[in-house]
Amino acid sequence: MFTGLIIELGEIISIGKMPDRARLSVRGTEIIKDAAIGDSIAINGVCLTVVAIDNATLSFDVSYETLKSTNLGALKRGDRINLEPSLKPNSKLGGHFVTGHVDGVGKIKSKQQKGDAVTITIESPENVMKYLVEKGSVAVDGISLTVVDVFKDAFTVVIIPHTARMTTIGFKNIGDTVNLEPDILGKYVAKFLKTNKDSSLLSALKQSGFTS
Repeated sequence: MFTGLIIELGEIISIGKMPDRARLSVRGTEIIKDAAIGDSIAINGVCLTVVAIDNATLSFDVSYETLKSTNLGALKRGDRINLEPSLKPNSKLGGHFVTGHVDGVGKIKSKQQKGDAVTITIESPENVMKYLVEKGSVAVDGISLTVVDVFKDAFTVVIIPHTARMTTIGFKNIGDTVNLEPDILGKYVAKFLKTNKDSSLLSALKQSGFTS
């Protein structure tokens, strides 16, 4: 489990192909200080397990299914990536609960500078859009962000200068892909409402205009 608060930008050192998986090696000067073999670390929002540590390099085994269903498959040596360690009992919960299980890959549609901030519009698949609400949370490449506007097949987020400096979203361009994970709480609510169509909660939501 993660919170979507990126601690540093890491760098891809190598991607080695194996018959049944790939070996991803990453350099991260901050995250390695407290890393151990077997730890879970999110790379661009994808939860991976540390399998080897060598000096300032962490290595992970990645299935080809994960490479295909996320933007990790497009990474190459020298690319920068978002790194976040998993939650600890004393961790600050400054973002929102992020599982590291990517639901879909979106594409940056536009970037518009507004003062010091940047409004980014992201095209998103339907299986992600159905869980997004205005002022709700979404993980974009593992970054905990607040949804501003929700459209039929896209949504917007606003990036402050600190987030732009500390994460990949600051230098990604129109057409670049991003890993998306909607708030898991929204998934639980949606499942509950689907399986409890006659519940008092659903009736209350209908009366208040939150659902139909």
